[in-house]
Amino acid sequence: MGEQPIYTTKAHVFQIDPQTKKNWMPASTVAVSVAYYYDSNRNSYRIISVEGTKAIINSTITPNMTFTKTSQKFGQWSDPRANTVYGLGFATEADLQKFIEKFQEVRELAKQTPGESNGSGEPHSPLATHPVHAAPLHSRNSSVSSNQSDGSEKQQRLSTSGLPTVEYQLKYENDRLKIALAQSSANAKKWEIELQTLKNNNARLTTALQESTANVEEWKKQLAAYKEESAKLKKQTIELEQTANDEQISGLQQQLKETTEQLQAVEQERDSTTEELRGALKRLEELNIRVEQNGKNEAHIKDLEKENSTLRKKVSSLESELKQLKLQQSKDRHELLTLHKDIGTKLQEVTKLHEKLAHHPVLSQSDA
Repeated sequence: MGEQPIYTTKAHVFQIDPQTKKNWMPASTVAVSVAYYYDSNRNSYRIISVEGTKAIINSTITPNMTFTKTSQKFGQWSDPRANTVYGLGFATEADLQKFIEKFQEVRELAKQTPGESNGSGEPHSPLATHPVHAAPLHSRNSSVSSNQSDGSEKQQRLSTSGLPTVEYQLKYENDRLKIALAQSSANAKKWEIELQTLKNNNARLTTALQESTANVEEWKKQLAAYKEESAKLKKQTIELEQTANDEQISGLQQQLKETTEQLQAVEQERDSTTEELRGALKRLEELNIRVEQNGKNEAHIKDLEKENSTLRKKVSSLESELKQLKLQQSKDRHELLTLHKDIGTKLQEVTKLHEKLAHHPVLSQSDA
């Protein structure tokens, strides 16, 4: 029949520090299966525990071994063949007590000679003295993260069905890998949703930039109208130069020059704003390309979120600057209208001055 498990439980495994012989060193990262095995061919008993693919306990039980309970949930035994001391930490005191009882029972069985039989001509087996009702192997459709008592019961069912603990551990690891794969798929779907949300935000930002560009075009038309109005004022100024006083004309020219410089400054601000919008659109296109290429990269998604936030602030700043530009243009237009009104007033004053000079008595006598 080979080697079969006769009892299985779960515990944290420790080994004594080989240097100090005082401190305990953890041999397992979590509670693992610890099982008694009976080899019918050799008529021997072993305690075996496996974590992953590594055997952390492989201790052959001899009649002179003793299991010592050192605390409420902890016990230890010395293995001269392995030249070490094993320690087991259990979840409950009842689990520890069952393990001690099984250890004493197996030690008594190990005292029997290899040739001793049970009266039927077969070697003595603990399965004969302690019959176990075989239970069907249940399918593992439930989560691997069930509680410890359920895990122990399943391991005992596997043990009584004759399956080695190593095979059970491999199945256990396989289930854990399946759960990890399912979690990875769920995370991938989560990042896909976040990526789609980011693309939608980029589309809305592109629309906002396009609307801002359309507003800039409208302001260009308004600026062209201001230029046309300024040209008319220049023409009127030239006509006034023919009749107005030189000093008055010089003052008007200075005012016209300042107005022209203000219009040029407005044009420069508009050109600067247009270039910034173009740069923002270009950066947005580059951003979209990087999103399509690295849609599932979490770090890149965070960078894109930062860039989107920067672009939003930039758009808000540009909109604020455009509003200020519009207000400045409105102010310039008001100044132009005021200048036009002042020029008309000056023309009237010049006309009245000429009329007074023409009717002045002194000038009239000198002409006579």
